[in-house]
Amino acid sequence: MTRAPTMLSTLANAIGFQLVWFAAVIGAANGLSWLGPLAALAFAAAVLTWGGRRREDLSLLAVALPLGFALDTLWVRAGLVVFATPWPESVAPPWIMAMWLGFALTLNHSLARLRGLPWLAAALGAAGAPLAYLAAARGFGAVQFVGDPLPALLAVSLAWALVVPLLLRVGRIHRTRIGAKVAGR
Repeated sequence: MTRAPTMLSTLANAIGFQLVWFAAVIGAANGLSWLGPLAALAFAAAVLTWGGRRREDLSLLAVALPLGFALDTLWVRAGLVVFATPWPESVAPPWIMAMWLGFALTLNHSLARLRGLPWLAAALGAAGAPLAYLAAARGFGAVQFVGDPLPALLAVSLAWALVVPLLLRVGRIHRTRIGAKVAGR
């Protein structure tokens, strides 16, 4: 059964994702690459247990995780970034995937209000993602830009301007289909 999100659950979801982000970045920067995935698994367990949208969240994860892996692997292979504690070096490391897992689990919860606002979702993705990469690089040393950071930041900005509205749309489609199946239509 799907429950309407409360302000407290929305806030808890947003804080949970931020904790995953910090655990992943700080862990990777300090050779503790397992810290982000561990935090992400705890966050996922909480969201999938108490979030009230398990089917929708799992469907969205099935799309978001491969997409995230492909995008961050593309940045590495294109020579735009180098991630701390890579494993293997030519693909997105597990701590990056932990952040994708955490982010995907905000889309049906703390970011759900963006569903009907694709331009705002695109703008937030275009601004927020490069700032997150910049913070991870300059604030923590978890990411290194190869050469001038501008091309990497522009690529990330453009990609996330497309990814955020796309994933919100996928979440909406999955939510509608799952709702129809539950209602027996």
